[in-house]
Amino acid sequence: MPSSSALLTSQLASLPLIARGKVRDNYAVGNDRILMVASDRISAFDVIMGQPIPGKGRLLTQMALWWFEQLKGICPNHLTGIDPASVVSASEAEQIRGRSMLVRRLRPIAVEAVVRGYLAGSGWQEYRQSQSVCGVPLPAGLQNASKLPRPIYTPAAKAAVGEHDENISYERTVEIAGPSVAAQIRDFSLALYTRAAALALQKGIIIADTKFEFGLDETGQVVLMDEVLTPDSSRYWPAAEYREGVNPPSYDKQYLRDWLETAQVDGRPWPKRAPAPELPAEVITNTAARYREALKALTGQDLAE
Repeated sequence: MPSSSALLTSQLASLPLIARGKVRDNYAVGNDRILMVASDRISAFDVIMGQPIPGKGRLLTQMALWWFEQLKGICPNHLTGIDPASVVSASEAEQIRGRSMLVRRLRPIAVEAVVRGYLAGSGWQEYRQSQSVCGVPLPAGLQNASKLPRPIYTPAAKAAVGEHDENISYERTVEIAGPSVAAQIRDFSLALYTRAAALALQKGIIIADTKFEFGLDETGQVVLMDEVLTPDSSRYWPAAEYREGVNPPSYDKQYLRDWLETAQVDGRPWPKRAPAPELPAEVITNTAARYREALKALTGQDLAE
């Protein structure tokens, strides 16, 4: 499969499939490692679209690996440093090239570790109702896209594919993961976001919010896993176009979400559940362009071929 082709679903015969997520296909490598293959699937409103975004999986992988390097020293991560091509057959190596990571197998913690530096999305909606987000009280008078006095940790409970994650309080994360692990997830997340947001701002990008995922290794150590700080898991705004009170144009998949808000299915507004409406070629092309703009602005790199 040429690297320029879009990959909707990977097909590896050399390894047992563990699961297919919204974007990634995970394969078992022995009992202690996982091959994560980033497809070109894209989801919005927790629904997987029927058409892929060409190059997206390779871009997400390239950006995630860049961020893992920038965030070294804050907490352990799941990377093994081993070439993913070494664990698949020669005929399958091209299918996964540039879009896969060979990682340690961890016990996932069922908490989406969300950090917000700005008020947007569901956080803005919740603030309008309660002047707080996930139980974190905020000052009066904030607007949509307002910068918060300091980054806040606003976790969510992980949902099954096709279901919506649910915002929860920190106290609920303690019930899920225990007090020690919950505190580590919170502290790691805030430290990761703080470093990333400062670095991105130097490149002209505001990271309004992001989410991290963690797991436990065989010793019970908390380890950063999955992807980090990609346009799939973060809200990226160009700093030069930021204006408080309105949603800035974004480098992430907000463009796709905005189109879906206007999409019609059988003459009616799409109800934000499967099946997804068919994406026009223009939406696919423009979404891919925004992802590439984010990579270039942040890392100075183009999408590796």
